[in-house]
Amino acid sequence: MRVARSPRAVWLPTHAATWLIAFNIACSGPPTNGARSPGDHGEAATGEVAEDDDVKPTYSPAELGRALIAERGLEAIAERVVADHERADHDLATSEPMRVAVADLAVRRRFIATLESCQASGRWCPPRLDERPFAFELDPPDPRPPLDTPLRFDLTTWRTLTAELHGRACACRTIACVDAIGVAIDQLEPEPTREVQGDELASDSLTRARQCLFRLRGTSPAVRVLEP
Repeated sequence: MRVARSPRAVWLPTHAATWLIAFNIACSGPPTNGARSPGDHGEAATGEVAEDDDVKPTYSPAELGRALIAERGLEAIAERVVADHERADHDLATSEPMRVAVADLAVRRRFIATLESCQASGRWCPPRLDERPFAFELDPPDPRPPLDTPLRFDLTTWRTLTAELHGRACACRTIACVDAIGVAIDQLEPEPTREVQGDELASDSLTRARQCLFRLRGTSPAVRVLEP
């Protein structure tokens, strides 16, 4: 079975402000009956570390709809993989492939729930729809996470880097992606100077990135304090 890849996000030109207003109005209504909340799959998604969710989509409603169709097809494939493990009597406690398959299915379902929420009410919209490759060794962690933004820690670059981490975090569909982005955030966050670390825009991007990771895990956030 061939399933279309999730479409890449399209960055709109400045003159698309009219569309953005129309899209926000269209998304402001009540959720549809079929919309799921991110907490419908696994533990309750209580990882809300920022109350206001004002990320404005850079993709059209049609692109969002196509992404949902593609993701539901991939969800069905993931369900069959888990079912194959179950038919083979694999034990979740001892079979690493089954553990990963079950965790990946849960993450993808939560990602689909965020897209459904975005489509129905304009909430939990990820900044981007594409899941970009992120090969990153976690044990021990690579010293330089493979990001598109140069790993420099001046204010301008740090803002761009944290925005990229936010976009990547919210677009994760697998537990490996969730784990890798979480490690990258923890690894890079202490690097800038205190003055740059305190930047409101960059801090907000990291907060929202962690919010997405908590939501995709279905877990509650832990308060993290930087060492003085």
